[in-house]
Amino acid sequence: MIYLDYTANTPADPEVLDAYLAAERRYIANPNSTHIAGQEARAEMERVTQSIAQRLGVQPAEIIYTSGASEANNLALKGIAHASRHIGKHIISTQLEHSSVGASLSALQQQGYEIDLLDIGRDGRVDLDQLRELMRDDTILVAVCAVDSELGTIQPIREIAGIVKPYPGCRLHVDATQAVGKTDLWLDGVDTMSFTAHKFYGPNGIGALYKRRGLVIEPQISGGASTTIYRSGTPTLGLAVSLDAALTKALAGQDARNARVQRLHDRLLAGLQQYSLVRVNSPAHAVPHIVNVSVTGVKGTRFQQALSEQGVCVSVKSACSSDGLPSKAVFAVSRDRRNALSSWRISISHLTTDAEIDGFLQAFDTCYKTLTNKEN
Repeated sequence: MIYLDYTANTPADPEVLDAYLAAERRYIANPNSTHIAGQEARAEMERVTQSIAQRLGVQPAEIIYTSGASEANNLALKGIAHASRHIGKHIISTQLEHSSVGASLSALQQQGYEIDLLDIGRDGRVDLDQLRELMRDDTILVAVCAVDSELGTIQPIREIAGIVKPYPGCRLHVDATQAVGKTDLWLDGVDTMSFTAHKFYGPNGIGALYKRRGLVIEPQISGGASTTIYRSGTPTLGLAVSLDAALTKALAGQDARNARVQRLHDRLLAGLQQYSLVRVNSPAHAVPHIVNVSVTGVKGTRFQQALSEQGVCVSVKSACSSDGLPSKAVFAVSRDRRNALSSWRISISHLTTDAEIDGFLQAFDTCYKTLTNKEN
């Protein structure tokens, strides 16, 4: 099997799993308990939170643990919207967002909030001039991903933060799920930022929301205070430890890992560009980990299934939104509905080998000739 769907999920690093198991064996008490075992667990939780905060350049009190990025996005969007409704009900986002953002915005729209979605340029980036035009005194939230999961486009967060800054009642939420370990994170002017461990070689089930100190959001889960008043539930110490371990490795090894991925990306692209019906949809300003392509005249789902039969794992759109509809992101950059329907995504990793790239290209060649009746 050749796994090229690292954007959907990454395998947990063995050292990260070891850290998780060690914590689960060592700390058996609830960190909220007041007895000595609980105090020990609490001290470890505080140490881990301090470490995560230090990696991000923020304060420990600004870290809220969640079950993943979907929960973090829900907490940020709904929490900000509900806490800011006395200021206004206008929200700005994009068509590139994860389904957890899109569904949260739809839910807010049903509650009377006004949602505007920014246009996407041919370069895959949001229209900054349109953002300036849409900003109003009653705009309470701008939500945008740092890196979109379908094309890999790196969004201009610094510039977006600069546009939002003059509006004191507006908050900026950044979904950094696909950015951690792939590109530098920009937090200046960012009010909330979501991320999840399973995208950077940690386990599933643990993520976090950075919430700027002093920002008030409305909790979405009722219950005990846990490690924060903003998210109830017993802290999962082992998962927090594994999040810290994965984040530490991802940030420390980012440059070396990215250099390897870039080399594999270039080799992959060189092979794909030999075929006349292949169209590369990922723009130039994108992380090298994600390559979105279309084969003219062949639906993306059909090509994905053909590759799967050859033992190659790629994806059509996001794994969380594979609904058979054209990719909004690909349509935005190509303005071609058929091309969007034909698109599918390859996502590679520093774990990907040259042999796997060669194996993919061989499988691709077989599928291409079968599905297009062309040699190249």
